[in-house]
Amino acid sequence: MNCKPWYRSSTLWIFSGLILGVVLGGFLPSDRFPFAYESFRFLSKAFISLIKSIIVPILVATVITGIAQTGDIKAVGRMGGKALLYFEVVTTAALVIGLAVANWIKPGAGLPLKSTEHIALVAQKSGWETALHAFPSNFFKHAAEADVLPVVIFAALIGIAITKTPEKGRPVLAFFEGLAQVMFRYTDMIMSLTPVGVFGAMAYNVSHMASGQTINGVYIQGWHAVAHLLGQYAKLVGSLYLALILLVVLVFIPVMLLFRIPVVGFFRAIKDPALTAYSTASSEAALPILLEEMVAFGVPRRVASFVIPTGYSFNLDGSTLYLVLASLAIAQAAGIHMSLWQQISMMLMFMLTSKGVAGVPRATLVIIAATCASFGLPGEAGVAMILAVDEIMDMARTTVNVTGNGLASAVLARWEGVFGSELPEAELGPKGPAAVQPV
Repeated sequence: MNCKPWYRSSTLWIFSGLILGVVLGGFLPSDRFPFAYESFRFLSKAFISLIKSIIVPILVATVITGIAQTGDIKAVGRMGGKALLYFEVVTTAALVIGLAVANWIKPGAGLPLKSTEHIALVAQKSGWETALHAFPSNFFKHAAEADVLPVVIFAALIGIAITKTPEKGRPVLAFFEGLAQVMFRYTDMIMSLTPVGVFGAMAYNVSHMASGQTINGVYIQGWHAVAHLLGQYAKLVGSLYLALILLVVLVFIPVMLLFRIPVVGFFRAIKDPALTAYSTASSEAALPILLEEMVAFGVPRRVASFVIPTGYSFNLDGSTLYLVLASLAIAQAAGIHMSLWQQISMMLMFMLTSKGVAGVPRATLVIIAATCASFGLPGEAGVAMILAVDEIMDMARTTVNVTGNGLASAVLARWEGVFGSELPEAELGPKGPAAVQPV
């Protein structure tokens, strides 16, 4: 097993940048050290600008390839259709829970977000105008303006068109698959700078807060203001963890009971992949062990090998929940009220834009930046705000992504009537696989 040396761990460097940002930002408040404050701001904004450069090409490439490749999924037959149906139902449930928790706890209220960009746009657009705006008129104009909603719709239509022209469309699909792979590598390069971006974002916010703020009619500054800011960030992180726990309790466990999947046995099987995902904040790192553990649990290898990799594109339960919660937190921090229609429209857009980028580090930041811009939210400032604690939240949502995909493979195996069919005879009880009897 090849393990990275401790000093090459990205998580270690990101947390180091987070802590250093808090310390330096607290000791260098913006009113007394303007040069340091502007330096922090530069690091944060430069990193966010690099993230913005990823948005259009990676979304176009991944949406087109994700939809075009459903032609292969259809060829698998009945199991492919069941998998897609299950993925969309559970993903929708995750979005609804994220929406409910964000509106209940309001994790963005009280977070610092100094931006007024596009605020009027949200107030002026009706539901019909938003729907009409989704239809692309000039792809290059939309792309240049980072107007991602019509870009995504255009890419989705291209993906569908490729499936309708299998022979002539094959070179086009190959081009976009190549573009997606190149963009993944480009994204890796940008995301290697995440510790610097996290340091700049946290130091920038802490330095601004430490210079003095009026909170609920009381003026505070210095470390009192910093403590208040950290408390607001803790509320944001806590709201995500609560929402993810609710997803497991209200969706995952009922699904296990509905499909007669042993609850205790499943959590025992998923333990190692989940710990790997949490410690590395990487779904890809957990993939090999997830496949092996699900096969040992009773999922036939042919089912696990199809459902789990497919789920890495279509079944990102933790990430999709985070997308809507973080975006509404940005709206709350900016003091922007979003109507129920706008929130539902955002959910539908996340169902499209989240496909195909599971293997990209910080992919959710790219999607949030793009979607916020489309809905009139201050995406750049918002991403800078949540970037400071994104690593802590990424660890949890990645764990839920892995857990959800393991569960999906078990559900599909049970649905197909093959759960436990390939376990060794030694593991079979008098009524079938002993390891897979309901608990």
